Amino acid sequence: MGANRSYAWAEGEVQAGPVPTGPDEVREILAAAARADGREAVSEQGRLRLRSGTARPGVTHLVQLVTSDAGAAGVGYAQLEAGEPGGSPGTAELVVHPDRRGQGLGRRLVDAVLAEAAGPVDFWAHGGHPAARHLAGVYGAELVRELRQMRRTGKAVDEVPLPEGIGLRTFRPGEDDGQWLRLNALAFAHHPEQGAWTEQDLAERIAEPWFDPAGFFLATRGDRVVGFHWTKVHPATATEPALGEVYVVGVDPAEQGSGLGRALTAAGLRHLTGDGPGERGLETVLLYVDADNPAAVRVYERLGFAVHEVDLMYRARFQEE
Repeated sequence: MGANRSYAWAEGEVQAGPVPTGPDEVREILAAAARADGREAVSEQGRLRLRSGTARPGVTHLVQLVTSDAGAAGVGYAQLEAGEPGGSPGTAELVVHPDRRGQGLGRRLVDAVLAEAAGPVDFWAHGGHPAARHLAGVYGAELVRELRQMRRTGKAVDEVPLPEGIGLRTFRPGEDDGQWLRLNALAFAHHPEQGAWTEQDLAERIAEPWFDPAGFFLATRGDRVVGFHWTKVHPATATEPALGEVYVVGVDPAEQGSGLGRALTAAGLRHLTGDGPGERGLETVLLYVDADNPAAVRVYERLGFAVHEVDLMYRARFQEE
């Protein structure tokens, strides 16, 4: 993946490289899209990669430009994570500035991503945006994943006892990092996005303003960490109140079936919704769960969660003219 390699059409040139040349301009594209759409076009992981400004192996940023008398201006952005050679497809997220939509730029951006990947790519459509659905139809793309955002409103959370021999404490940055990464990889061995987190992934989130170790719960058996519930609080916006999030819940496979996951989920929910000392007193909590995980969906439904919106993933392949 060569730095600053370009793909050019009559308009809407796309420059591809390991780090975008104009990150501030890209951030403005993302901010304008979020204001127009009411949601982020690029995931938290993608935004962190952009914000860090550090090249990551296998990750390419693509910036779409239009040229006028005033010079070149960014109108679109995509981020591509390479797949495995001969194995899993690449994964991409993309966005076109709201002021430039409906001009064919989205398709040019998709073509650039597919050409860079030189193979099939799974594209996220956050919130199932109508423009993304249209592009999927143009490319004959296959729907391969549905990620549901579920929400729960209300403060009543029943206490669920921890299994015998399990203790509960909060995360200690700098001390628990290694144990947590080991358990995260073990608990999410089947989940390539979450299970592949590195020290850098963890450090970037610990450095975020929202990080609060008091909302990061670890279940222990003796000196060993065997489960966790990492919560998150989203500050209020012009359109949303402050929201809690069941950010990640993981359990050691050796502890599965013991009720530990349910107890950890309840502990985190009490922290987010309770009014006691150190609790956050929030009305609404959200979480994300794959539609093809019916057991987890049922657990969350029993806790009062219902589907709020969905993110869709479509698999597309390059189309020769």
